[in-house]
Amino acid sequence: MGKFTRVETGIEGLVVITPTVFFDERGYFMETYNQKEFAEIGITKTFVQDNQSCSKKGVLRGLHFQIDFPQCKLVRVVNGCVYDVAVDLRKNSPTFGKYYGVVLSAENKKQFFIPSGFAHGFLVISDVAEFTYKCDDFYHPNDEGGLIWNDPDIAINWPIEDVDGKRNLIFSEKDQKWPTLKELLAKNKNY
Repeated sequence: MGKFTRVETGIEGLVVITPTVFFDERGYFMETYNQKEFAEIGITKTFVQDNQSCSKKGVLRGLHFQIDFPQCKLVRVVNGCVYDVAVDLRKNSPTFGKYYGVVLSAENKKQFFIPSGFAHGFLVISDVAEFTYKCDDFYHPNDEGGLIWNDPDIAINWPIEDVDGKRNLIFSEKDQKWPTLKELLAKNKNY
């Protein structure tokens, strides 16, 4: 048996990964990435950059994507808890415009593998969350795109009640100005 379990999401290529965790009286040990073991569950990307962010409760980051240099990501939470979302933006995908969301936490230790061609975002539902992710391409700051977090056609079921039962969410300025998917498609016929 391998060290990682792959759980399908119903969207091709988008998977939740559960590592094998070894507990004893001292605490726990787990591998978070192993190139050979990941290849055995069908993930063969080479990662070139690791990122980490820390956000407080109610922060919603996203939905972000790279336009000309799309990145696949392997994301996980090392402290706290988030609701993590990926939206399929692959042109010829039968699940184009569909999303999948999963709770990632330091406690459940799940990881989310997001292939290239997806928009990605997360909502912090614990007091603080530290979020890490591996990318298979370098970040290009002038290549960033996004979708508005509350696009009615995508209809993400964000667990806002887990924050404080209100809509007191915290956004960056740019994350409040992204277009809907329909607006993005109307502006950019190549997308």
